[in-house]
Amino acid sequence: MMEWLNELGSWAWARHHNELSWYIRPLFLLPFAYFSYRRSPTGIVLTLVALATSMAWFPAPEHPSQGAIEFLAAEREYLLGTWTPAKLAVGLVVPLTFGGLAVALWRRSFTWALVAINGGILFKIVWSFVVGDTSGGVALLPSALGGLVAVNAVLWFVARRRRTAVQP
Repeated sequence: MMEWLNELGSWAWARHHNELSWYIRPLFLLPFAYFSYRRSPTGIVLTLVALATSMAWFPAPEHPSQGAIEFLAAEREYLLGTWTPAKLAVGLVVPLTFGGLAVALWRRSFTWALVAINGGILFKIVWSFVVGDTSGGVALLPSALGGLVAVNAVLWFVARRRRTAVQP
């Protein structure tokens, strides 16, 4: 069983080097936000499962970029290294970001939803430069910033639309 899990992990890790998966991952915030707003636990869970598996949706690249190799090597070293209380606190940022987003939209607060999303993505960008070297952080930057802009634009548009629909 452990051998199979190791093979599965290696297979998925090789596919995670395909930077297309990096570009779609931030976009999972949109269905997550939608299902949070609709108060659908099933939709939220399905979105999280899709997000967790999305790193393996694309084929492993024949020649991964040097930035992807360096960033993922640093990420792997970080994740498999010794876990300290500070590292545990950093590890809680992702679930707290998703939790904050879900609560904000469950309560219909687009402002707090944007705070949660922007805080989480900006933290990920800073973290990528701290954990990896500059080339690794730069490799992640276009996908993270693109996701940030796309998610902000959609939520801002929806919030504006709701506000005008409610006002007479």
